[in-house]
Amino acid sequence: MLDALVNTLTKYVTLSPEEVDIIESLFIFRSFRKRQYILQEGEIARFETFIVKGVTRTFEVDEKGQEHVLQFGLEDWWIGDLYSFLTETPTKSNIDCLEDTQVYQITKPNLEILYERVPKMERHFRIVIQNAYIASIKRVASSLAKTATERYLDFTTQYPQIEQRVPNHQIASYLGITAQSLSRIRSQAHKKQQ
Repeated sequence: MLDALVNTLTKYVTLSPEEVDIIESLFIFRSFRKRQYILQEGEIARFETFIVKGVTRTFEVDEKGQEHVLQFGLEDWWIGDLYSFLTETPTKSNIDCLEDTQVYQITKPNLEILYERVPKMERHFRIVIQNAYIASIKRVASSLAKTATERYLDFTTQYPQIEQRVPNHQIASYLGITAQSLSRIRSQAHKKQQ
C-alpha cells in the first residue's frame, strides 16, 4: 500500500530508495470503518491524510444542524484541515468515511522532518497546495456564477467516479442545492443525452 503513496509523491519529484525509506518511517498507516470520523469539529488537526482506499467527506454543521459538504476525498487524494493543522487551532470541519477507508497520515513534526531530510518534498507539497487553492477558487467562482445545472454538470465531468460512490443528498449538499433539485437536474440531463 505504500506504493500508492510513493506513486503520488513521485508525481512531481524523483525519489531514491533511501528517501522512500525515510518517507515510510514518517507516515502512519491507519484503517477507518464506514461512518467513522477521521477528524471532528473542535479537535485540532494533528495529521495530513493521504487516502489509499475509500471515500471521505469533509463537512461543517451550521447552527441549525444542517450539514454543508465542502469536499469529497478519493484514492490518491490528500484530505485534512490545513488551517487547523498549521495553526494548531480547533477545526470547524468534520471528516468522516463514506466507505471503509485506508490512509497514510503524517504529523506536523514528522512533516517538518520530511522537509528537512528530503527537501524535494517541499516542492511536491507546494504543488499540491497550489492545486488545492486553484480548485477552491474555481469552486467559489462556480458557486457564485453558475446555475445549479452547470455546477452539477461540471461536478460529474470533473469527478465522474464520485457520483457512483456518494449518496445523492451529500452531492446535493456539496452543490448547494436540495436533493429534490438534484433529482430534477439529473432527470433533465439524462433526457438531453438521449
